[in-house]
Amino acid sequence: MNQSKQKQPITSLWDDAKAASMSEPELLLYRSNLLGSDLRITNFGGGNTSAKVMMEDPLSGEQVEVLWVKGSGGDLGSIKLDGFSTLYMDKLRALKQRYRGLEHEDEMVAYLPHCTFNLNPRAASIDTPLHAYIARKHVDHMHPDSVIAIAACANSKALTQKIFEGELGWLPWQRPGYDLGLKLEELSSSQPQLKGIILEGHGLFTWGDTAKSCYETTLAMIQRAEEWLAANVKQPVFGGAAVTPLPAPDRAALAAKLMPLLRGKISKSEFKLGHFDDSEAVLEFVCSQDLKPLAALGTSCPDHFLRTKIRPYVIDFDPTKPDFDALAASLDAGLEQYRNDYVAYYERCKRANSPAVRDANPIIYLIPGVGMLSFAKDKATARIAGEFYVNAINVMRGANGVDSYVGLPEQEAFDIEYWLLEEAKLQRMPKPKSLAGRIAVVTGGAGGIGQAVARQLLAEGACVLLTDIDAEALDEAKSVLAKVAGKDNVASIAGNITSEEQVEAVFTESALRFGGVDLLISNAGIASSAPLEATTLEIWERNQDILVKGYFLASRAAFRMMKTQQLGGSMVFVASKNGLVASAGASAYCTAKAAEIHLARCVALEGAPLGIRVNVVNPDAVIRGSRIWDGKWKQERAQSNKIDADDVEEFYRERSMLKRSVLPEDIAEAVYFLSSDKAAKSTGNVLNVDAGNAAAFTR
Repeated sequence: MNQSKQKQPITSLWDDAKAASMSEPELLLYRSNLLGSDLRITNFGGGNTSAKVMMEDPLSGEQVEVLWVKGSGGDLGSIKLDGFSTLYMDKLRALKQRYRGLEHEDEMVAYLPHCTFNLNPRAASIDTPLHAYIARKHVDHMHPDSVIAIAACANSKALTQKIFEGELGWLPWQRPGYDLGLKLEELSSSQPQLKGIILEGHGLFTWGDTAKSCYETTLAMIQRAEEWLAANVKQPVFGGAAVTPLPAPDRAALAAKLMPLLRGKISKSEFKLGHFDDSEAVLEFVCSQDLKPLAALGTSCPDHFLRTKIRPYVIDFDPTKPDFDALAASLDAGLEQYRNDYVAYYERCKRANSPAVRDANPIIYLIPGVGMLSFAKDKATARIAGEFYVNAINVMRGANGVDSYVGLPEQEAFDIEYWLLEEAKLQRMPKPKSLAGRIAVVTGGAGGIGQAVARQLLAEGACVLLTDIDAEALDEAKSVLAKVAGKDNVASIAGNITSEEQVEAVFTESALRFGGVDLLISNAGIASSAPLEATTLEIWERNQDILVKGYFLASRAAFRMMKTQQLGGSMVFVASKNGLVASAGASAYCTAKAAEIHLARCVALEGAPLGIRVNVVNPDAVIRGSRIWDGKWKQERAQSNKIDADDVEEFYRERSMLKRSVLPEDIAEAVYFLSSDKAAKSTGNVLNVDAGNAAAFTR
């Protein structure tokens, strides 16, 4: 969270005119979206809202009370009406007769589907009882950093009374569930003057009789917490600064160098994707005196450590004497110690029915003077984990500034992390796609083939970095693909692949944005046609520069990074039928394409011992969607074949053995096959996608 935003007051965005025509469910949705739009109020995917609404029973036609409550999963900022569960309140109240005590908490979740109103398929979350039994129509449960800071203080109860002067009650930490719902009911009923409660170490509940009053009470309590914390700081933040941050370019350079190395060490069983954060809040923490002792205490809010693990890994690095080699040399021992500590934590806390120990690698990595890295199975999860740890940093700042920060007790943390209901949720997750966790760099990414390849790789779960010399077309391609695959998964950087410096910048960006590289699709290209006597040195060298030198520079940079990661990898060169079959009037192009194919074979030889595969796709006459064929090349090939330019596609289709046109999507399918584990035993091969050309048969 940006600290400058933290200092801006939280103000109501409620629009009475807009709300006037809304139904009660629509007002709940409106309120939820407003609350979720500000990460100071609740974090991504966190928090719950509810409303108790009178509705017509579809069976009896009578008016019945229905609880609308945010369903399992989803995010308040983007939730729609179908994201809410609906349950009969009379059935929820009847569940009290089925409750057998704390030791049988989890069985109550299985009863919730039996309370469903109107066959709503949205599954009810474990937080449903927390809303159902509070004696108010509208309830918000948020995770604002400022309130969690108070909830995570050693003297949380006394501070709650002092700050909120009896308007908020207080309950000791308890795992969310049925019993906590009953305690909230008792408190809200016995003390009707309360506007909400603080749950120790967890967050804020607020309520009201209308959607607007509930929303504005939530904002008022959060704002009061922020103002009180700001006005009552007693000690330097995090004990004061211990070191000075490195300059921003140096921070980025170190992170880009470290991330592939680190990613390789933690991705042996599952590919991980990374995220780098050197925001003001992060730097203040990682440069502080209290970094190690506070990090060791772990996070307090369950929403935080479910995303981040209970503790981060503080990397041994001295920014006053930056020594990357020493940092790299320390990683194996440091990671092994972290993993051993995590397994020991599991062994200390496990129950008879606990799920098996999960991946023991860290998720959050703190680097003094540099920033924070986060790694997870996909880019969005890695980014969100980092955001959650920033929430934890803000909580520690607030709590330690006025009192003493207290992390959640280890056993309580374990019981949340390995909760059988959480495990069941994990088991319901869809099977990962074939390229999940992989990072692809696609050169010539703004062209027809480049975009088709990127779309195919994204559809199979990869993250894609596009690069192209045409910055405007590249931005457009990125925008289109981000709408399909999500902005977390697509990045771009303009670059000329004939420039060694710019190629290095492309792979630095891939490391910084995603953590490294697994797939290189060398696709940047040009085409030229001229009789030998009319082929100028400029034409010759331009073909050699882009199709040979450019492919060499890209493959060398990718090879180095793949070697650092030690995770293998795959390169696919998009060459041409002309690399195997000479064409009159195109000596510069054909020769360069032939060199490109032979370069791929050479790289395949050196890559094999490292598990790096290199293969070639040979298209022919991919005319639709091609920027090459939209230019001079089309005219030149028409002249060479003595046909009209408008007849080029038909000419090449009829020339093929299969009498079919070759499309960018056909090339993308071939590239995907060679990139994926489906071709795990193929390297140094050439796959023709040319609708059949006997002269190009490999032999």
